[in-house]
Amino acid sequence: MGSLDITKMWRDPGAPADSFYQVRPECTDVPKSKFRIKNGKTLSARKWRAAFSSEGVLDIGKTLGRIHRGGIHPSIRGEVWEFLLGCYDPKSTYAEREDIKKQRRTQYAILKEECCTMFPVIGSGRYITAPVITEDGDPILDPLVLQEAKAAKAAKDAKEETPAGQENVTGASDENEMVKEHDKRVIEWKLSLHQIGLDVARTDRSLVFYEKQENLSKLWDILSVYAWFDKDVNYCQGMSDLCSPMIILLDDEADAFWCFERLMRRLRGNFRYTANSVGVESQLNNLASVTQVIDPKLHQHLDKLGGGDYLFAVRMLMVLFRREFSFCDSLYLWEMMWALEYDPDMFLTYEEPELVAGKSEESKAKAKSRHVGKYERENMKNAGKASEAPLPISVFLVASVLKDKSTKLLTEARGLDDVVKILNDVNGNLDAKKACTGAMKLHRKYLKKAANTNR
Repeated sequence: MGSLDITKMWRDPGAPADSFYQVRPECTDVPKSKFRIKNGKTLSARKWRAAFSSEGVLDIGKTLGRIHRGGIHPSIRGEVWEFLLGCYDPKSTYAEREDIKKQRRTQYAILKEECCTMFPVIGSGRYITAPVITEDGDPILDPLVLQEAKAAKAAKDAKEETPAGQENVTGASDENEMVKEHDKRVIEWKLSLHQIGLDVARTDRSLVFYEKQENLSKLWDILSVYAWFDKDVNYCQGMSDLCSPMIILLDDEADAFWCFERLMRRLRGNFRYTANSVGVESQLNNLASVTQVIDPKLHQHLDKLGGGDYLFAVRMLMVLFRREFSFCDSLYLWEMMWALEYDPDMFLTYEEPELVAGKSEESKAKAKSRHVGKYERENMKNAGKASEAPLPISVFLVASVLKDKSTKLLTEARGLDDVVKILNDVNGNLDAKKACTGAMKLHRKYLKKAANTNR
């Protein structure tokens, strides 16, 4: 009888996770998630808690393999992501993380207040979708924007009545006049605010979560503050797709902001535009190089069709397959990617890079550590053989999709429109686990062929 129970457990298809991210009933065309919560495979709250010492030090090695095998239970996803993205050092204690959290929340409050001073709709529970300024700095007196700004100002005045004798330390002006702006950086920032609002209004609108105005405004606030915080990137379309899961998984707005900021540390290069290049161009070049090595016939065919620049893959790389997977499955894909790429020195790399720079001699030992993700371990082992920096796993994920569709692309694609159509057909039909497994296989194949070429 016992053996039958064990067999049943191993064959258990698992519980669907869609209930954690409810879809609006009228959105009937949303693909069902393939992710299942499986006992013994998915990282559960119990297993997660058991990975910490009494002081709060995390044995991250106990969790990486489980995340890769079965993902993370939705109830703990947010706090696990904070470690996977390098918000916290796994060697830190509960007390140390609490101090960091308090400092970051204070820092975010200061940033947000600075933005609110420049444009009071921020933090008001509202957001805008109409332009507020011209490129020359002249205000655009849009009635809807003026209405939102007036309501925001009234709400803030009511909330922040300064007691007699107490100084107003926020630095916020009591006036809210729409006047010409001369500061170039402020102009660039204000020019982005309505585009952020337009994107917010379109992001994950099939989810019940975004039926609430306060959640839409929270997403707008975080993206607006980030646009001011990151002066080199500001805001680009696609960033709302990356930020949206953060505010769903983390209740505190400041925590969600810093989790998003850590994700952008990985991806911000994709969003940097100059007069001569598009940020994601280097990743597209990497994708072309990988495809040329692992599937030269396909690369040659795509190049012949005029797709040798791989621009058809921009969306996959920019927003990490958010549009190709259901919401739930895209989260599952992300956490598997981050677990595979995990480097325990990530926190120090962000916070104290000079310390990490002096630890290169430890890389060989680290490559054998179970605290390092499987994909990162392969890169570390190959570090002495490769002439170039390791590529992110996202490049190999796109390459694996192209490889899977290789026959169809070779036989049916007669132009770029056909390529786009064939790749669009994968939307909602991809399996996150299989995609990651395929990416790992292609990565090993690529490293082996590249090593042979370099001999």
